[in-house]
Amino acid sequence: MTEMILTTFDWVPVPPRGFVRDIRVRWALEEAGLPYRVASVPFEGRGAGHLAHQPFGQVPWLTDGDLSIFESGAILVHLGEQSEALMPADRHGRAEALEWLFAALNSVEIASLPWSLFQFSGDTGDTPGWKFLERFVNARLGHMESVLTAREWLAGRFTIADIAMADVLRLVDRFDGLAAYPACRGYMGRATARPAFVKAHADQMAHFAAGDRQRAASA
Repeated sequence: MTEMILTTFDWVPVPPRGFVRDIRVRWALEEAGLPYRVASVPFEGRGAGHLAHQPFGQVPWLTDGDLSIFESGAILVHLGEQSEALMPADRHGRAEALEWLFAALNSVEIASLPWSLFQFSGDTGDTPGWKFLERFVNARLGHMESVLTAREWLAGRFTIADIAMADVLRLVDRFDGLAAYPACRGYMGRATARPAFVKAHADQMAHFAAGDRQRAASA
């Protein structure tokens, strides 16, 4: 089996560490036991080589032989096709995993990400924009609470859908946004207690800590 290459930044500021989206890919690779190594691209001065793989200058991207794939959702689908540990092979199981993967990215993260950015910025005052985002994210979380009250995992068993959804919910929980949603918080806790996530998170934190040391040495 060809070793895959996961490319992420060589360094990021402290606040986003543990939440950079290469963690979704690390997590999936660890769950499936697929061979991979991590490569770095500069956080500053993103050049043509970077943009050739990721046209928005972001990370991650995954190289698998002659394929170079960007966007964490697309990478998760690709990995799911490599391993039944990540996505069922049967038609119905695959469809359920995929619909919940896209729900995580298109229905929940579309609300949670701008809400989280406002939280990062501290711009959470009594403004129309903040009130709209609060209503939006709570509406989405309310729907997920109903779903997760009755399920351990979204598609019957753990799949790429749970990697995406749990990671989306992690960011909300960082700002205590799941306090009123015990089923969502319990689901996220189950997912992030998995050994594959624990290793992926530790590896990402160690990767950026190494970047700190390299920057200090070259200063």
